[in-house]
Amino acid sequence: MGKIIFYENKNFQGRRYECDSDCSDFHVYLSCCNSIQVESGIWVVYERPNFTGYQYVIKRGEYPEFVRWMGLNDRLSSCKMINLPTGTQYKVKVFDKADFAGQSFEATEDCPSILERYHLREVHSCKVLNGYWVFYEYPNYHGRQYILEKGEYRKPVDWGAVCPTVQSLCRLTE
Repeated sequence: MGKIIFYENKNFQGRRYECDSDCSDFHVYLSCCNSIQVESGIWVVYERPNFTGYQYVIKRGEYPEFVRWMGLNDRLSSCKMINLPTGTQYKVKVFDKADFAGQSFEATEDCPSILERYHLREVHSCKVLNGYWVFYEYPNYHGRQYILEKGEYRKPVDWGAVCPTVQSLCRLTE
């Protein structure tokens, strides 16, 4: 089981809301979210209700203000707990064209710069073959985050992106 606590104000002050399972809309309890404590588990928190909008991976620890989880603002409305099976294997195949076309590469390890390592400027589709992966908008794991689980993603909108800007990726691990 996991446990995450959301606070309206910075430094764990103000009203709070606790979750120990997925929640599709906690915004009705808090008008904003400026700090988070994760007592256990790995969580994906979303800007909007029903697991939509900007996504952020939050692991065990304390986040006294939204910039600590790379938040773009103080808006959060839903969350999901990620259950990583023991001994998770990781493999993703990434393509520079939609519908699994064009140049591609397979990764089993984190990649801080897709351009430097694989010489691809854009990612338009991918197949997550094993594990959970986090795609980042900028190199070195910065910018918007997109959490992908096993499955096929034919175009960026399938993983929640508006444009094909993915410049780094990493495995979601404990």
